[in-house]
Amino acid sequence: MTTTAITPFHIDIPQAALDELNDRLDRTRWPDALPEVGWSYGVDQDYLADLVEYWRTGYDWREHEARLNKIPQFTTEIDGQTVHFLHVRSPEPDATPLILTHGWPSTPADFLEILGPLTDPRAHGGDPADAFHVVAPSVPGFGFSGPTRATGWDVARIARAWAELMARLGYQRYGAQGGDFGSLISPALGRVAPENVIGVQVNALADAATAAGSGQELAGLSEADRAKAIANQMWWFGHNGYATQMSLRPQTIAYALNDSPTGQLAWNLEWFVDWDPTATDQSPIDRDTILTNVTTYWLTGTAGSAARLYRESGSSWGSKPAPSGVPTAVANFQGDRAVRGLADLAHSIVRWTEYPVGGHFASLQAPTELVTDIREFFHSIGKAG
Repeated sequence: MTTTAITPFHIDIPQAALDELNDRLDRTRWPDALPEVGWSYGVDQDYLADLVEYWRTGYDWREHEARLNKIPQFTTEIDGQTVHFLHVRSPEPDATPLILTHGWPSTPADFLEILGPLTDPRAHGGDPADAFHVVAPSVPGFGFSGPTRATGWDVARIARAWAELMARLGYQRYGAQGGDFGSLISPALGRVAPENVIGVQVNALADAATAAGSGQELAGLSEADRAKAIANQMWWFGHNGYATQMSLRPQTIAYALNDSPTGQLAWNLEWFVDWDPTATDQSPIDRDTILTNVTTYWLTGTAGSAARLYRESGSSWGSKPAPSGVPTAVANFQGDRAVRGLADLAHSIVRWTEYPVGGHFASLQAPTELVTDIREFFHSIGKAG
């Protein structure tokens, strides 16, 4: 029976599950590795072995479980799917509702550092007029929202679920923010609920780095944007193996990810460390944060289910939807590859900011700058949109 009930949620992982995880980590069957190749053949084994040892002997899930449980969490069922979400109301009565959407391989834990500044700016040196009521769902198939129970959970369907979630919470006018896959889902929410979404702010904009295959999009760009888009395409050819696998054959990789926590960690590190943390100029991500996301996937058995998002959304890759008309802000952090001329094809951009700091996971790598960008954008468009 379909229900619209919203149920409080509390994370309480059995100790036996944690013991079993540690046992599997202890019994990792390591492959051989070529000497002196570093990260050029994939995740460096020395780096991974060190992180696995820390996961087994130093990382404390209970500490992070308790931290997450300090945040009000809930579940509800939408379109036949469990949706888990954080919901933090601001002490400011006139706060603007804001829905935050993570990407892969993340969870809402990525937002813990920015929840306080967003919901209670008065307590964090900000203007109380810039306060938000924050809703941060786990994407269907990810973590405590997973696994998905049917095919078809693509970007548009998730956006419709988010519109339903905000309506259930009583929010009729609200903003949307997201990075990575969230940078696709948040604008899609503006397309399915334009009368409700006052504005969209995104980082790590995923649909504006490369042109579609026809070449017409390239022809319409400035010389500088065309050169950047071509360079991005060449870069992507050398870095898209993980995405190609998940967009074509996610079930195949799911067997390995669900059976080996070390394998799952290595798979997630492909994106979390930008391939070679010794060479990148992006800000490093705290290893406890990486492990909290990976442990959540492991304990919920959703590494394979999360991978399915790439398959479900694959049919829209390479195409750009028409702009929704909802005002949109783009924050380009260090390492982000969005091209303004391509972004304009799919978004109604009113603000574009380049940051020489941070990285792909801005809430983890440049939280202060991200919060400032969100505040300034929504302040500029006003609460009514």
